[in-house]
Amino acid sequence: MTLLQIIQAVVGEVGLTPVTYVIGNTDQAVVQYLALANQVGNQLITEGEWQKSNKTHTFTVQTDSQNGTITSGSAVITGLTDTSSIVADTWQVTGSGIPTDTYVASVDSATQITMNQAATESGTYELTFTQTAYAFPADWNYQINRTHWDRSNQWEMVGPKSAQEWEWMKSGIVATGPRIRYRLLNNKFQIWPIATTASLLAYEYMSTSWIYDTAADSEPSVSLFDADDNTTIFRDRLMIAGIKLRLFEVKGFDATAFQREYSNELDKALAMDQGAPTLTLAPVYTNFLLSAGNVQDGNFPS
Repeated sequence: MTLLQIIQAVVGEVGLTPVTYVIGNTDQAVVQYLALANQVGNQLITEGEWQKSNKTHTFTVQTDSQNGTITSGSAVITGLTDTSSIVADTWQVTGSGIPTDTYVASVDSATQITMNQAATESGTYELTFTQTAYAFPADWNYQINRTHWDRSNQWEMVGPKSAQEWEWMKSGIVATGPRIRYRLLNNKFQIWPIATTASLLAYEYMSTSWIYDTAADSEPSVSLFDADDNTTIFRDRLMIAGIKLRLFEVKGFDATAFQREYSNELDKALAMDQGAPTLTLAPVYTNFLLSAGNVQDGNFPS
């Protein structure tokens, strides 16, 4: 059903004045119906991991190696080939004479940058610059855990790390590991340790979008109704029940029956939105990897 059809169903079921159009209607009652419809949709999008709003984001780690000249006690790197791709605050520097967790503080020219820490050696070395903080997709709502992978190395990324773990990695003796760690910080997806290859990273997330802007759209693209023919990712009866509930609540009427209807519709919608595994109360597991079940205790041949 379209937005207009949903609102018409709502007013028809509760006995209110019929509506011929919604978007652009200045009637205060219709303005309220629209506001409540947007409210219901934006609340529903956080009620579950709706499969139509589940998206995958992939990006390639940006890295660049160049020869640069550093001086002990100075934070300036000179003699670089090209700094056009390097961005301050989100790119790190590694190499001989560069302290751990050193970021680019400013890009001074096409051949010079300034770091946030001073070098500990003098000389010309091959230095690696890597972007470690990446923006979320524009419609990012929240992450789906255990979906973060380094596809180039076929490794699951480790995280999200806590503030304590993050500082331990950056400030402790052991600062590296075989897998990429990640943390959501300052509204960016941040990785550690600095990568030296252009790995392809991926994760799944829930989108803020729940409305199809046009009937031809293959996925939702907006989060507020902007046309009478907009449709949503939610079941029609769920939207109708939600708007009726909110309408009676804001009017101060008894909404007990509408709350029951809405809860039932929400439970059904969540149950039918995705498949579910068949569970057993007596599972039998097979140890197909090395474990205590298939490795002898001792007497290994030399």
